[in-house]
Amino acid sequence: MSPTPPTSPRHRAAAGAGARGLVVLLLVLWPALVSGRAFGYPVAHAPVWQDLAQCESGGRWDTNSGNGFYGGLQIYQPTWVSFGGLDFADRADLASADEQITVAEAILRSQGWPAWPTCSRRLGLYGRAHAVQPGDTLQSVAERFSVAGGAAELIRLNEGTVAPDPLAPLAPGTLVRLP
Repeated sequence: MSPTPPTSPRHRAAAGAGARGLVVLLLVLWPALVSGRAFGYPVAHAPVWQDLAQCESGGRWDTNSGNGFYGGLQIYQPTWVSFGGLDFADRADLASADEQITVAEAILRSQGWPAWPTCSRRLGLYGRAHAVQPGDTLQSVAERFSVAGGAAELIRLNEGTVAPDPLAPLAPGTLVRLP
């Protein structure tokens, strides 16, 4: 018996059903796929978080120092709670490195690098920053954070780090300095 030719009505119907199924699957999974959280794959994060964790905890993401600061980035428990850490775990040391960094990025947008005073100084980190999410452009970041001077100001602050095109997609995980 010969195989069914690819142009048969039965084959086209099966292919169409498969394509429709794939479209539905993508629509359902799209938020997880663009956030990097589908199937537990980590979100891209700037390498500076590894450096900061090395300074804060010797790079041990499960550190419980016994002084109210937890995890690789030594996040104070009330700060963990107020920046959404409980969505991941009861304390930072019980969360994955990716989850700790996700919370730390929210802290960074609000408090800046002084949230980690000793190590940020040691590493030469200063000011506030935003960790780029999938789909971010300099224009969208400037609008989201009401940056005076808009995307042009972000281009000036991040010269050499990002392309000078305000509408170009930014690489997820890149840290964009905010004024």
